[in-house]
Amino acid sequence: MAQQLRAIKRRIGSVKSTQKITRAMELIASSRIIKAQQRVSAARPYAEEMRRLMGMVAKKSVSIDHPLFNQRSEIRRIGTVVITADRGLAGAYNSNVIRRAERDLQAHGKESMLFLAGKKAVNYFKFRGYEIEHSWTGMSDRPHIDDAREVARAAAEAFTSGEVDEVRLVYTRFDSALTQRPVTIQLLPLPKEEFTSEDEVITKGPKPSYVFEPEPEEIFDGLLPRYLENTVLQGMLEASASEHAARRRAMKAATDNAEELIDNLTRVYNQARQAEITTEIMEVVGGAEALTGAAKQEA
Repeated sequence: MAQQLRAIKRRIGSVKSTQKITRAMELIASSRIIKAQQRVSAARPYAEEMRRLMGMVAKKSVSIDHPLFNQRSEIRRIGTVVITADRGLAGAYNSNVIRRAERDLQAHGKESMLFLAGKKAVNYFKFRGYEIEHSWTGMSDRPHIDDAREVARAAAEAFTSGEVDEVRLVYTRFDSALTQRPVTIQLLPLPKEEFTSEDEVITKGPKPSYVFEPEPEEIFDGLLPRYLENTVLQGMLEASASEHAARRRAMKAATDNAEELIDNLTRVYNQARQAEITTEIMEVVGGAEALTGAAKQEA
């Protein structure tokens, strides 16, 4: 009985230590998700303004032919950019986006070339024998424009050189602190209709007329790579915010489960202790009665 009590007590101490870790990780994730969400919100106006500027330049341009717009008549090989985390302990965050990417690869049934951002994706696809063209790690916590530039450049080079006929981006979209969902978007070729659409925001007063220097075609050629980089960066920022939100939920659930387990183990410990005390009392009472009976016989 004493050995069982010591084992339960050690188990309670171990669970309490784990609970301290999960609570600390929950607090860290809670503080980081606020900053990550702010970075996502700050990047969206830039993306919208970039899209608007490219639309104006496209309307002034005689031709907007560019290698990043080239639609292939036949899709033989697809490049897939997958954005995951470098660390785990985030619930189903990594497995959801990896599953989404793998299903997308299987659905098309084409040859694939992978561009992986995040240690979890690298380990998963490497273990299963997929062809990995490029991989990047150490950027999931706080992605920078330089990280997005590297990924976008590698994908653009593979597309323009003809190694792949289409590039798709798989990441986790951050809808709110409670809702994140893995999505797949077409990264290349760029959607030309998005910049040549006639839909405009209705504004009061005269519309501005811009004079571009150098020529609109040259400006457009410079803007397209920046637009591609920003699309990748937006995906990285949303994935980072989603990672912190998922980790906060996972650590909160782990902390609550630890609390429940501690309560159950404490109840078991108290019951075992009570049983041990009852046994000891019964032994004492039985010994006393035996002595009393022996004394009466001697008398």
